[in-house]
Amino acid sequence: MLRVELKNVGKRFQYEWIFRNLSLSINAGDRIAITGSNGSGKSTFLKCLAGQQPLSEGDLCYVSDGKPLPASDQFKYVSISAPYLELPEEFTLKEFLTFHIKFKPLVDKHRVDDLISLMELTKSANKPLQNFSSGMKQRVKLGMCFLSASPLLLLDEPTSNLDEKGVAWYRKLAETYGKEKSLIIGSNDQREFSFCTLEINIEAYKPGRTL
Repeated sequence: MLRVELKNVGKRFQYEWIFRNLSLSINAGDRIAITGSNGSGKSTFLKCLAGQQPLSEGDLCYVSDGKPLPASDQFKYVSISAPYLELPEEFTLKEFLTFHIKFKPLVDKHRVDDLISLMELTKSANKPLQNFSSGMKQRVKLGMCFLSASPLLLLDEPTSNLDEKGVAWYRKLAETYGKEKSLIIGSNDQREFSFCTLEINIEAYKPGRTL
């Protein structure tokens, strides 16, 4: 079981604090929405939580089965989907997923073909990713997240570039494959996080800001 502890964490760029004095415990199965206006720091918080950006202050600790994990091992326990993450576009979908599972195996003995089918992209399995639409790429990112054997999922604007059918697909994915995982969702769209049990407005942790 994975637990993530944040104690009085803060992030600033030069002299501006994006958030500060934020403490949070993330336990197995938690579903937490990180909300706030555009540019308020939702993506920055998720990047810090994933270890992609260093915190300016405070402590971030990943704990597995009661033992703290070294920072070098944390990537094994977390998967992230975000609009700003790029896919290796020279790969076909099947080539990319075959490469990806060498680092993060799939849950429940799923195979690459199973994942492609789940993404509803079977007809595009051998197509280069550079020829995918933005919605197709979003399906790839989300499918990889939910079916990778990672207990913590960080989803930044998960339905960006998805149509109504895609939004329904995402919600079914979360319901089916997100049950045993901790979901942290950065969003302003209720459709993306209405199933969350805790909502944290990141703007409440900006110094001098009142809501």
